[in-house]
Amino acid sequence: MGHTEPLPRFACPDWWERIQAGETPMADVPLNEDRAAMALAFFNRLRLPDGEAAGQLLRDTCPQWFRDILMAFLASEDPETGARLVWECLCMVPKKSSKTTYTAALALTALYLEETPRAQMLLIAPSQNISTRSFNQAQAMIRMDPLLAKVFHIQDHKLRITRKETGAQLTVKTFDTGIVTGEIPVLTIIDELHELGRKKSGTAVMQQIRGGGITKRGGQVMMITTQSDHEPAGIWASELKKARAIRAGQGGANPRLLPVLYEFPQELQKDESFWRDRDNWHFVLPSLGYSIDREKLEADYENNGTSSPEAEQIWMSQHLNIEIGIGLHSERWIGAEYWASRTVEGLDLDGLLARSEVVVAGGDLGGADDLASLHLLGRCAETRRWLSWTRAWCVPDVLDRRQEIAPKLRDLEAVGELVIDESPTRHVRDIADLCDKVRDAGLFPESAAIGLDPWGVAALMDEFVERGYPAELIYGVAQGYKINGAIKGLERRLLDGTIEHGGQKIMTWVIGNAKAEARGNNVLITKARAGVGKIDPLIAMFNAAMLMDMNPEPARAAALRIPDDYMVA
Repeated sequence: MGHTEPLPRFACPDWWERIQAGETPMADVPLNEDRAAMALAFFNRLRLPDGEAAGQLLRDTCPQWFRDILMAFLASEDPETGARLVWECLCMVPKKSSKTTYTAALALTALYLEETPRAQMLLIAPSQNISTRSFNQAQAMIRMDPLLAKVFHIQDHKLRITRKETGAQLTVKTFDTGIVTGEIPVLTIIDELHELGRKKSGTAVMQQIRGGGITKRGGQVMMITTQSDHEPAGIWASELKKARAIRAGQGGANPRLLPVLYEFPQELQKDESFWRDRDNWHFVLPSLGYSIDREKLEADYENNGTSSPEAEQIWMSQHLNIEIGIGLHSERWIGAEYWASRTVEGLDLDGLLARSEVVVAGGDLGGADDLASLHLLGRCAETRRWLSWTRAWCVPDVLDRRQEIAPKLRDLEAVGELVIDESPTRHVRDIADLCDKVRDAGLFPESAAIGLDPWGVAALMDEFVERGYPAELIYGVAQGYKINGAIKGLERRLLDGTIEHGGQKIMTWVIGNAKAEARGNNVLITKARAGVGKIDPLIAMFNAAMLMDMNPEPARAAALRIPDDYMVA
């Protein structure tokens, strides 16, 4: 894109420079100045309902970042057509930024400005406690101003506020698939959107909410949230990805969503020395000095955020919007630092088989609550670099037992890297089919071709026997410290670039879940998420690496090898 060409709508390539300058990290949005002034005047007269500054006007207690969002969201206007430009907004801001209070004030402002008779507005929160708090903030602002008490009617038992003159209503609700059934809201505000990423119904809820946007009248959607304390998944992962694409100018010419994301660039999220430097925290804390006190924040970090690597990871995700899976703690597996840089576009299973002179397989089947995993490692015939590909399987029960990661598992299923099937033996047949494909291509070595964690593989072994696999083809890989060679060897290969992979999302996820623990001279890989995340495909990769380190030759090559003592008569 040339420097003279206009940027796509809502693109903000200089967002980090704006944050560093103390400005709101969003694109410049043309406004209807009269409507913007009206919105700001009403918002400013509302009073802060609680805290040390309770009773003071928002004019004096709300920082500029939220005012900028308020005006862009409620008063955007195409200067040529007069049409609204901002139909949706995604704001990601750290915890304790008063977003629930400010959002309640935005909702009241929108209700006051709405001229459509009996229009419906929704303020949706992830839990009953948060939805009740959102309503309490809104109704308290009204009751603190006698004039506003004449404008609005409050129904506490219904969590509803009505503007008397128009009959327009604002109703506060909790996340549920039935929250908007039969309603076409002109405005929906979602507090803590990232919580939807943990719910199976998240996508369905968003589809219902956005259903009102396709009517002739249209409906706006305001989403405000902190970063997730798990790796982004489900609807939260897709919305965050879309917002970042729009911000980068890659969201199409006329997107509907305005992104306002308070975060560090990804390279700085990976730099622990940067985000541990407290002098850098203010960049992503636009409410610092208002609802956030620096001394109390630092004390909270000392007392709660440093008790363990896991606690620090969660603390940073909530207070600095460090994305879990990008900004990993210091006990991460070293190979994670280089994994992304070894991605080769289009390296799928067929590409691995076509390029390889020999292939070995690693498996980790685990128990009923695990991901049965197969990892194939090939050795490139031209470069001798290792080539990596994986697939995993689970039953739906895993999603029920591990609801925190259920949306992530569904995401992996959608891209074909995880198979979720009712059959508890589906993985056995599929793994054997994939091994058949390698065997039929003549790429397995004559022995030690398939390395398995010996636990829980009886059914798979029976399947291999039925398919005529000789016993010497299967190799039991001892676990624990005994795979230290594979762990260290893969670290070195990722560092020097002698391994390549196709950027599979499942491996990025499980590597992000991995925690390295030093035990004497050895390194053990365990889960870093207190049992929530999965690392089974990574263990399968280590099992395959143990075999590839034996420098195998393919069976077909062995059959054609000429003995060293062969002599022509």
